[in-house]
Amino acid sequence: MKYCSHCGNEIMDEAVICPKCGCPVSSNQTVVTPNKVVKDDSSQIMKTIAKIFMVIGCISTGWALIPLAWTLPMTISYFKKANNGEKCTTGFKICSLIFVNLIAGILMLVDPEQ
Repeated sequence: MKYCSHCGNEIMDEAVICPKCGCPVSSNQTVVTPNKVVKDDSSQIMKTIAKIFMVIGCISTGWALIPLAWTLPMTISYFKKANNGEKCTTGFKICSLIFVNLIAGILMLVDPEQ
C-alpha cells in the first residue's frame, strides 16, 4: 500500500488516481508514511536527550578521575555511534545505565533504532 502525496489517503499500489481527492499518482513516486516520520523524529529527540544526560554523567563524575576514565570514553563512543547511525550493543546500553547515567541508559534501551 502507498499513500497519496496530496491528501495522505491510503491507496492501492496499482492506483493511477487517488479515489478520495482525484489527484494523479505517479508510479515512480516514493511516499513516506506519516508514522515513519514521527518515529524518526522521536528517535532523534531520544538520542539528543541521551547525549545530554551522558555529558551530565561525565560532568558529575569529573571530580574523581577513576570514574571519569570510563564515563568519558563511553560518552564519546555513544556520540560517534549515534551520529553515524550505528547500533549499540545491549551490554553497552546496560553499562551506560549503570556507570554513566541512569536516564541516558534507559533512553538507549527504549530507543528502537538504537
